Amino acid sequence: MNTEPIRVLQVIGIVAGGGVESVVMNYYKHIDRSKVQFDFVVHDDNIVDITDTVESMGGKVYKVPSYSKNIFGFMQGIYHIVKEHKYNIVHCHMTTLGVFSLGPAWMAGAKVRILHGHNTTVKSETKRNIMKMVLRPLSVFVANKYFACSKVAACWLYGSNKASQIINNAIDVECFQYNEEMREELRSELGLEDKFIIGHIGRFVYQKNHAYIIRLFHQVAQQLPSAHLVLVGDGPLRESVLNELKLLNLLERVTYLGLRDDVHNLYSLLDVFYFPSWYEGLGVVAIESQAAKLPILMSNFVPDEAIIDPSLAKKIGITDEDIAIWINETKRIYSNINHLCNGVNSRIGINNCINTEGYNIQLEAKRLEELYCEYSKI
Repeated sequence: MNTEPIRVLQVIGIVAGGGVESVVMNYYKHIDRSKVQFDFVVHDDNIVDITDTVESMGGKVYKVPSYSKNIFGFMQGIYHIVKEHKYNIVHCHMTTLGVFSLGPAWMAGAKVRILHGHNTTVKSETKRNIMKMVLRPLSVFVANKYFACSKVAACWLYGSNKASQIINNAIDVECFQYNEEMREELRSELGLEDKFIIGHIGRFVYQKNHAYIIRLFHQVAQQLPSAHLVLVGDGPLRESVLNELKLLNLLERVTYLGLRDDVHNLYSLLDVFYFPSWYEGLGVVAIESQAAKLPILMSNFVPDEAIIDPSLAKKIGITDEDIAIWINETKRIYSNINHLCNGVNSRIGINNCINTEGYNIQLEAKRLEELYCEYSKI
């Protein structure tokens, strides 16, 4: 009887302290690793190294050239990894770029090639959209199993006729519960005890729309003297964002925390979360915010599936005219800053909606495990 776990090769490429890799790692931590073990393919120039974490859980990390710098080296690396280690299941999280990993995996003999859609697109990214439109059908062609993080992402990547599995961006619900002691500790540590804290956690890239956050905060800061902005993450646009804040004389009212390994605690620090993305496959931070009972204002490009509790999450447009709505909603939340309801802090306790909507990692990891076990028989 074979007691070895099924080994699944997870291709994630960029590791930047959040986003897709946080979702994959969350599943990895909660899946039964005696039955299913993850190994990873990542870029060799990532700013975050997951090797120690993965190896501590029994997995392997393979580093290949970045596809943006050496696409042939990237593809060759995938081919040799799959061929040499005889991976039967390859799970690619690079959406339309999947052709560059699943193609070589197919040639190397992988029978199960999973394409996982984590994103969509926006019209304003013209050059990027052209590339996505060209690569999308190719990525779908070389795959033979189809996953997505939401119905919106699935429809965009596969169309309405192709059968796909929705794999929710599930979280450890208890981990994200509001913690009053942690709130006070972090505020004291950062010197923000009496501030109304607006926060954003995300990679500094066009998609996340930091420019809109700056415009909003510039106006909010003039109307709410205690307003303070906390930014978490890193990315290619970090310097330009911080420079813009400096030009607007806002740096004293902004705290930049960079990459953090305690993101789950930061939701207790905040009073409201801004999420004005140009596009999202789902937006796991929206789920995390609601688990912490943190009000979140999000763009109308975020899928409806991200709204678990309508009393906490609100979608708003991101045009010039919509700024007034964001400000009014922010001021409404500010007026309820103590989060009190009959003397009881309304942020305490698990949001049970998260469990019923399929975002509890304990339940979802079991479902993914069962899918891998089924695929291993192919």
